[in-house]
Amino acid sequence: MTHSRRDFIKWLSAGAGLAALGGCTTTGEGSGGRVVVIGGGYAGGTTARYLRLWAPDVAVTLVERNANFVSCPMSNLVLGGNTGIQNLTVSYEGLRKHGVNVVRDEAVAIDPAKRQVRLAGGSTLQYDRLVVAPGIDFLDTIPGLRSAEAQSRVLHAWKAGPQTVALRKQLEAMRDGGVFVFHIPMAPYRCPPGPYERVCQVADYFKRAKPRSKIIVLDSNPDITSKKGLFLQSWDGPYKGLIDYQPNSELEDVDAKGMTLKLTFGSVKGDVLNVVPPHRAGDIAQKAGLINANQRWCTIDWLTCESTAVKGIHVLGDATLSAPAMPKSGSMANQHGKVAAAAIAALLKGESVSRNPVIMNTCYSMVDGRSAMHVTSIHKYDAGQKTLVPVKGAGGVSPKATELEGTYAWGWARNIWADSLGSV
Repeated sequence: MTHSRRDFIKWLSAGAGLAALGGCTTTGEGSGGRVVVIGGGYAGGTTARYLRLWAPDVAVTLVERNANFVSCPMSNLVLGGNTGIQNLTVSYEGLRKHGVNVVRDEAVAIDPAKRQVRLAGGSTLQYDRLVVAPGIDFLDTIPGLRSAEAQSRVLHAWKAGPQTVALRKQLEAMRDGGVFVFHIPMAPYRCPPGPYERVCQVADYFKRAKPRSKIIVLDSNPDITSKKGLFLQSWDGPYKGLIDYQPNSELEDVDAKGMTLKLTFGSVKGDVLNVVPPHRAGDIAQKAGLINANQRWCTIDWLTCESTAVKGIHVLGDATLSAPAMPKSGSMANQHGKVAAAAIAALLKGESVSRNPVIMNTCYSMVDGRSAMHVTSIHKYDAGQKTLVPVKGAGGVSPKATELEGTYAWGWARNIWADSLGSV
């Protein structure tokens, strides 16, 4: 059977492409073990929901500090004035309807010996298997951004929510003719094409509302890391003259009061500064001793997503040391959740886990308020390398950004929110 590229894109945006895993179906409630999930993002939410679907006798508790889920994918559109943050916000009620016990609190400590999670509110949760899906936090490598005052002036907006809204307000308040300076960290970071999509969204806003303004992109990397040709179609096309892209721009410090970025080769001043610091796995992973790669990431067994540092704990999503050519994306985090859910359901029953997981990634980038392009890939387990590897010839990239793909992008977003959280 053969499928056209358009059919493949529709398949991805409709959410039909699930991890090739065998689910488990049993009966009862709570008799199959206790699983605690830390983090209610794409990875944690998916794990909790699919455990309830595939192993309904397992009691699942999800710990999440935020009242609602706010999607990082599509959040750059808020900066461009092309959507509102409310359109990216999803309730956790869908998980509750699936029988997940959602606890709004923060995990502050893990005791692997006692199999306990201690919460900031003072309570303790017992588990048989623990899932840690904490997303990212930032390395403390920028002295000028250590104070709360500096962090309020120079935003990262790399976790969707209040900072996204605050950065949008800074752009709105900026004078026409002002300069937006955006610094990108060295890869790996969350969402490889995300910074370049952000540039497009801000350029789209400036073109409409502040046509005399400029964007200076200071990229630590030697070149655009994802979808280069596609982004340049916009940068050299409708946004020509708005964007000054400077690769190999290593950041040394930030002068928040003087609104200046200090680079190894000089300084750049702007009216609005947006600095995304280098990433590492989220704080709870660090506290629990799960970080064991480059003092930044967590290595895992890709058959189960179980930590190689601490047995009985599964680490998912952006916190992991990525497999070869595997991006840190919402789509991948969702797929990690399915691998973990299937493995945990089997392990709790004393059964063998799947030896042949196959997962997929799809990532859309919106270049304005209506048009998008995509990149897709398929990854399968290689027993010899003991990791997931990209399937040669599978997936690909768009030839150009189109409004049709913009429609698919929103379809993908709404469907993955439903898939991960049980509702939209």
